[in-house]
Amino acid sequence: MVLSRRRSRLELVLGVLRAVRDGVDRPTRVMYAVNLSWRPTQGILGGLVERGLLERFMVEGGKRSRVKYGLTEKGLGVLRYFEGAEALLDTELPTQN
Repeated sequence: MVLSRRRSRLELVLGVLRAVRDGVDRPTRVMYAVNLSWRPTQGILGGLVERGLLERFMVEGGKRSRVKYGLTEKGLGVLRYFEGAEALLDTELPTQN
């Protein structure tokens, strides 16, 4: 059995931003897309909304309203910046023995 390393906070945040950019807009779907439990997902989504990287809106319909998330221009800029940095660094860095 191979154990992988824990993801950094930055990797989790970028995963959430990528998921929302790719059309995953409901909190539970974001949770599944990023492979996180509910509490950390809620914390990350809330932090991204506070920083203006995501927008939260309510969609009325049916028996209850639903929360959805959308990527802001600022969020898209941050995502592009870090994806560019990843490309420059070539994420496959040599490991030290």
